[in-house]
Amino acid sequence: MNGADSLLATLAAAGVDVCFANPGTSEMHFMAALGQQRRMRGVLGLFEGVVSGMADGYGRMTGRPAVTLLHLGPGLSNASANLHNAKRAGTPIVNVVGDHATTHLRFDAPLASDIVGLARPVSNWVHSTTSSRTVAADAARAVQAARQPPGQIATLILPADAAWEPASGPAVPLPVPVPAAVGDDAVRRVAEVLRDGRRAALLMRGDCLGGEGLVAAGRVRAATGARLLCDTFAPRTERGAGRVRVEKLPYFAEQLVTALSEVEVLVLVGSKPPVSFFAYPDKPSWGLPERADIVTLAHPHEDATAALQALAEVLGAPDEPAGVAELAPPSVTGGPLNQFTLGEAIGRFLPEGAIISEEAATNSLGPYAGTVNAAPHDYLTLTGGSIGQAVPVAAGAAVACLDRKVVCLQGDGGAMYTLQTLWTMAREHLDVTTVIFANRSYGILRVELGRVGAVSSEATLAMFDLRRPDLDWVQLAEGMGVEAVRVDTVEAFADVFASAMATRGPRLIEVVM
Repeated sequence: MNGADSLLATLAAAGVDVCFANPGTSEMHFMAALGQQRRMRGVLGLFEGVVSGMADGYGRMTGRPAVTLLHLGPGLSNASANLHNAKRAGTPIVNVVGDHATTHLRFDAPLASDIVGLARPVSNWVHSTTSSRTVAADAARAVQAARQPPGQIATLILPADAAWEPASGPAVPLPVPVPAAVGDDAVRRVAEVLRDGRRAALLMRGDCLGGEGLVAAGRVRAATGARLLCDTFAPRTERGAGRVRVEKLPYFAEQLVTALSEVEVLVLVGSKPPVSFFAYPDKPSWGLPERADIVTLAHPHEDATAALQALAEVLGAPDEPAGVAELAPPSVTGGPLNQFTLGEAIGRFLPEGAIISEEAATNSLGPYAGTVNAAPHDYLTLTGGSIGQAVPVAAGAAVACLDRKVVCLQGDGGAMYTLQTLWTMAREHLDVTTVIFANRSYGILRVELGRVGAVSSEATLAMFDLRRPDLDWVQLAEGMGVEAVRVDTVEAFADVFASAMATRGPRLIEVVM
């Protein structure tokens, strides 16, 4: 057994069963172990940003880390944008980054780089293994670090000689960390605040936006009338019929301020205080009124669901939660094609148990509104603001949940960052329907240009224009093995989308906005 064998065996024993990879020469012994041991599914991505995005989608849906296999510093750098998003999401991921053999480093070969320095900004834990004899123990520590609540990015750097030299065997998995318990004092303090008659809201993030956490939050709402809120870009939210409705905070600064203008006390449940995504001239960055108080029920590393359940009991809340969405899929009314009529069609035909990965940018409000009373589903968003996330996150979610339909809602500009994901979808026959909102522009940048007070000109606007030539998503998708169609009416979209929901396999729908 060599170091790579012991590494893979340790990862598999610790519950890591998928490897998203874009390997190079330094990782060949790991690839050999992957093929020989057959203990882990290997999924090839044609770009490292696809690899890290797929690992993010997988981790969000399973709560367990996948492993990414990346080639030296440049490979890690290519993966960094979606690792940034994953870190913001609190997604557990183990990166294995190959490095030159320790004996080769002194020659400063062309691919030599400061991998530790490149890893730190997008990792919570970084370690460079020193020997084939220690790599298994290092792997066990990496998995434990990745699973530290609420989920972390662990990067293990693997020199080539640590992979090919002899090893003594795999390491025993380390205990899986669990969220810290919230103290009784914190629960009582929040209960007192919610009883004092002030207008209150709970801002929730993490696991409490699903399952028993939502039920408990709905019970708290029933007892107190408190609003239930989530971040604009919550990593994963359970929505639709039978789920407690949660208000999503708006994106723009002034809308955020308006939405929170009557809040007198904000209870943080696994979240941080709300701030605007960017600074704007003469607009506030802080979302809350100055008079508002902030009290914490649960920090991100704590068990927010258990804290909400305890809070409901202290408040004497009724067993039935308030604000449960009813099943009332919207009708497809036809009319002009826009994000809201498209949202009606998506909500109408979305199957039960679907997963939506959304990065529709300026076209995101319509689909979100159209699915409020749709069949129960999960909603995944762009957590860190680095575009090009939704398509690989959708693919990773499909790998994680083979029996569930995945719908990707993606703007055309962002999709170009990681369009290689379509090839992986075809190769793995992933059940993902990708909807491209083709407005032929970086639409959000056109909006932001005016909001920051910058002077506009024809030359400036040309830099946000994706025409001359138009992107042809049908040809792009079919060139990578994904069936595709272009539509320009609501009726045509509804027909094609309904068909895609009733069949399996990768599909792409280009909607000309």
